Amino acid sequence: MTLSELFIKVPELENYLRYMPEELKNRCTIKTYPPKTIIHQKDAKLDYFGIVCEGYHRVINEFENGNVFMIERNDPIDFVGEVAILAGKPRTSVTIETTTDCTVLYFSRKDFEDWIEKDIHFLRLVSQKVAYKLYRSSYNRGNRLFYPPQHLLLLYFLQYIEEYHSCVIRRTREEIHEETGISVKTLNRTIRKLKESGVVGITKGKVTMDEVQQKMAREYVQEGRE
Repeated sequence: MTLSELFIKVPELENYLRYMPEELKNRCTIKTYPPKTIIHQKDAKLDYFGIVCEGYHRVINEFENGNVFMIERNDPIDFVGEVAILAGKPRTSVTIETTTDCTVLYFSRKDFEDWIEKDIHFLRLVSQKVAYKLYRSSYNRGNRLFYPPQHLLLLYFLQYIEEYHSCVIRRTREEIHEETGISVKTLNRTIRKLKESGVVGITKGKVTMDEVQQKMAREYVQEGRE
């Protein structure tokens, strides 16, 4: 795929590359990855910057004991390596894994550093994305320490429904575990209790919530915050 073809497929990319130095058009590369591909490994040397133009990916933190903690799930347009580069760090701090087919536009680290020095428009967009992620993380920080599993799970379901406009939570138990931090054993027990109380339903193994159940969930979440 060429850069011109990518512009046609992803028109919103124009806003990000509007003032890109002309010489970078011949130095960038485009790669497409299938789902479940690691494109950015924790602690690896970082000598590139990427723009995720198509597809979804998840940002995870891997630990030596084998546990995986999912920090966030992102959709396009997003960036790869921006935090480490802006922080002046030589290595990556997280792992990025694709969850769908993903197309990433790559630049060398040096080209990116030179670019943001000259292009305040692009620097603002990158900084805005970093600030949004920090805001989201700060806003939700502490939830896992102070709220019970029912509260965390219902909040997760409501956020999923709002984001994906689907009353079916198309996530496996393992994925929900990684995203919420709730153990699979506690997760199964909590979902069973929520189903018994009528707050959620189960269809073909997936959690579902109709409008009445969503209203019940919102009321429960609100009561837990008061």
